Amino acid sequence: MPLPICRACATQFAEGEPPAECPVCADERQPLIEQRWTTIEELRERHRGDVREEEPDLLGIGMAPSFAIGQRALLVRSQGGNVLWDCIPLLEDDIVERVREAGGIDVIAVSHPHYYSSMVEWADTFDAPILLHAADREFVMRPDPRIEHWEGDSRSLWDGMTLVRLGGHFEGGTVLHWPAGAGGRGALLSGDVVQVVPDPGWVSFMYSYPNLIPLPGAEVERIAGALEAYPFDRIYGAWWERKIDRNGMAVVRRSAERYVQALGA
Repeated sequence: MPLPICRACATQFAEGEPPAECPVCADERQPLIEQRWTTIEELRERHRGDVREEEPDLLGIGMAPSFAIGQRALLVRSQGGNVLWDCIPLLEDDIVERVREAGGIDVIAVSHPHYYSSMVEWADTFDAPILLHAADREFVMRPDPRIEHWEGDSRSLWDGMTLVRLGGHFEGGTVLHWPAGAGGRGALLSGDVVQVVPDPGWVSFMYSYPNLIPLPGAEVERIAGALEAYPFDRIYGAWWERKIDRNGMAVVRRSAERYVQALGA
C-alpha cells in the first residue's frame, strides 16, 4: 500500500489510514490550513530531482518544481563516509544514480522534524542508519529500526564532523559541523536552527518561522555561545542560494546581538 505523505510538510507516514491531521503540522511551529495527502509514487510523476554541486565534496539535492516547505538536502562526501544532511520527500532513479556515483550514503542525519520527510525510503535504498535527536522522537511518523535516537549535546561522526544539538526551533534542533568544508575553513550545515535569511550576511533564530513566534533572547545567546566551540567560515541554510560564504561565526555573533537588542533584552 502506498504510504501517505503530508502535502504541507512532506512528512511520510507509516502504512495504514493517515490521521485526520498531520501532527507535525498541527504543532504551532507549522501552519495547518487544509489537510491533504500524496504519495512518493505521485511525486515521481510530477517532480524530478535537482542535484547540484555546492562545492567540492558537497552535493545539494532538491526537487523541481518545489514541494511543501521546499528544502533541499546536502550530501557531504568524506574519506570516512558520506553523510546525507536533512532529507526531501522525493527519491527517484536520477537522484539514486547521482548519489551512488558520489559514493552512496553511510549515515542520514536530520536537523529537525520538518525535514524528516521520506527519510526511511532513503535509508532503505542506501542501507543507511538515521540519526535523530531523542528530544524530537514524538514527531517520527514512520518508526523504523534504522532510526537511532541519540541524546546529549553532540554526536561525533568521522573526519571531525559533529552533530551539535542547539535546540531553539525544536528541542532537539541540530546542526552539522563540517570542518573540511569551505576549503578547510569549516562549514556549518544549519537547517532552520540557524536560519540564513535573504539579507546577505545575516542569520536569524525563531521558534516558529511561518507563525512568527520568536525565541527568548537568552535562548538565542545560548545558541550563539554553543557554536563558538565549532569554527566555521561558511553556513549552508536549508534552501538553494541560502548561504553565507564568509565570516560565518562573526555573522552568527552579530545576528544574535541584533536579535537580542530587538527584543529589548
